[in-house]
Amino acid sequence: MKPSPRLTLHAPAALRHMGPGSRGLSVGWRTCVVPMQPALWAVANDGLRLCWERQVLGSNMDPEIFIMLQCPSPEGLAETEVRAELSPAYDRRQLPSSQAWIDAVWETRCHHNPWLFNGSKFRLHSAQLDGGSLTFRLGLTCYKDFLGTNLDGIARHLQQQGQQDFGDSQAYLAEPLGVGAMVHTTDDCFVFLRRSLRVGEAPGLIDIPGGHPEPQALMGDVPEESIRLQDLPRQLVVKEIFSSVLREIRDEVNLPLPTLSQPVLLGIARNQTSAGRASAEFYVRCSLTSEQVKQRYEIGGPEAQESTDIIFIKREDILTLEQTGGMWRELCPSAKGAVRLYTLLQGGGQ
Repeated sequence: MKPSPRLTLHAPAALRHMGPGSRGLSVGWRTCVVPMQPALWAVANDGLRLCWERQVLGSNMDPEIFIMLQCPSPEGLAETEVRAELSPAYDRRQLPSSQAWIDAVWETRCHHNPWLFNGSKFRLHSAQLDGGSLTFRLGLTCYKDFLGTNLDGIARHLQQQGQQDFGDSQAYLAEPLGVGAMVHTTDDCFVFLRRSLRVGEAPGLIDIPGGHPEPQALMGDVPEESIRLQDLPRQLVVKEIFSSVLREIRDEVNLPLPTLSQPVLLGIARNQTSAGRASAEFYVRCSLTSEQVKQRYEIGGPEAQESTDIIFIKREDILTLEQTGGMWRELCPSAKGAVRLYTLLQGGGQ
């Protein structure tokens, strides 16, 4: 039998398996070679990535999201099963010609949204899943660079340049790591928020509680611009990734931390509407009912201005949300990624 042609894939979340039946997996924006079915031979350029995703992951793919990594167990990964590898080699590559553009984008954004703050962020370069352990490979970036690269019209040009220069389409992008949580109440509902029209991303859409882990949280009074990667303890970085999602739930939904379980990591999803920016998605149990959560939300928390309404979806509806449409179309990509990961780990969406 004539062997199938093979596709060299320059695409997000290219996978390198460690061997048959192995749980080892390397995930990033790298080149890999995968066998293609004859029906896909004629597809070219950007269509290759989407068709490969559909071949490997299923036919009902939403182009706004890409599952970069799915945890191997339905229980997810606990904090003790996650590591961080920090290196300046994982920082954004500097393209001198783009800096003036990034500065101009930031100035314009701040003019329209004076509350914007340029905080330091962790930059996700890639992730390594090996057996029951996951390693985040992280550099440093900032919110200003995120707005001027991932979230701007220059993103596609930067991706093409990164692919040309380094074989890595994300090399010139900020790629700040986000976090989000599927918050599960005692009456079997999940918590969603309608985003304010004032937020920088996905205004007016439905989201899950989330945000970013903050390097500043580990450095005390050290100014943001003085934070250095070598000063950040690796295991405390992991703790910050996990604890940051609890803070976001507390601040956005006004839920006391004692009502929340320890987060477990479901996986990592990429937002294709922001040039592949990654978010670590978690599952968190809440000891309150949806009505009690609503009462807490209506009192208001420190970040109440980020949303305008709270929405509850029953677990049974979550498992078919992508297939039934409707509310799925109102979800922002970060929420879609979290819902899909939860559904996959529960045995649905196959």
